[in-house]
Amino acid sequence: MTPAPTIPGFDGLMTLSRREGVDIRPTLLRVLTDLYVQAHSHTSDEEKQFIELTSRLIDQVDDATRAAVRGRLSIYPNTPKVILDQLALKPAAAQQPAPVAPSVAPDISAPTLSQPAPPPSRIVNRTMQPNDAAEISNLFFAANASERAKMLHNLADTPLQPSARIPLARAERAMHILEMAAFAEDRENFAREISEALILPLAIADQVVSDPGGEPLACCAKALGMHGAIFQRVLLFLNPEFGTSVNNVYRLSRMYDVLTERAALIMVAAWRGAHLAATRAKFRPNLYDDERQRARAATPMARPSVQPGMQPGVDVTRTRNGSGS
Repeated sequence: MTPAPTIPGFDGLMTLSRREGVDIRPTLLRVLTDLYVQAHSHTSDEEKQFIELTSRLIDQVDDATRAAVRGRLSIYPNTPKVILDQLALKPAAAQQPAPVAPSVAPDISAPTLSQPAPPPSRIVNRTMQPNDAAEISNLFFAANASERAKMLHNLADTPLQPSARIPLARAERAMHILEMAAFAEDRENFAREISEALILPLAIADQVVSDPGGEPLACCAKALGMHGAIFQRVLLFLNPEFGTSVNNVYRLSRMYDVLTERAALIMVAAWRGAHLAATRAKFRPNLYDDERQRARAATPMARPSVQPGMQPGVDVTRTRNGSGS
């Protein structure tokens, strides 16, 4: 029996990566590699699960993702030998210069005569299914600060369809109301304005405002185009307990500076889809044959004892045998 994953959230991401309509296997491999190389050492269980997940994903991603992962693992001294062999890399020694991983993807920065310059990169957006959006939302709220930062960093490169930008006039009005509500420590009106401006369910908006980490609030602010200085003032005044921690404010401020608008809008789209999935599940039949059981059963009709063309009181058996007495 396989033990539970030691890296939170990756069991759900593996399920999500196998579904049709959305392919987040490149993002999953990048996040898994980044989290693994952050630690100097790992337990045997962590190494075993890293090998199990990574070995399956390496052959299923594009060349650019594989090259980026090779670059990260080639300079990491504790990369498992199985992964090194799969990527055709040599072990990296801490005392020696890091080896350069062989190039897998073609160099598009210097086109040659035989290879014309490719067109500007375009991201093919794919609409998230409601169940996929709900799983992304649940994983984001369940993750810790570092996992959320990595998830937001990699969402910008995924082919997921972000929500549409909020019109500038509406966004400016919303930011003014949000700043005033933060100064007054009015979380109820703050959540209501987020719900109306970003077209989010009020329950999701309350969860964003009440989240202890602050990353969901940063996504909503970035989706509205809020300036970094205004966002810092909102952090300081909206929740006094959170604002008194200098580390929390500066950590979120730094994350907000590198957070892209696309990643924030993808999270907004995921929260909208999560609400749609919850609504569908609410009205879904509990059993597969609920509709069949609701149909009225047909009453069986009794077969008449006398068939058409027969005389009542006549013994059919005796008539067929020819005995009249």
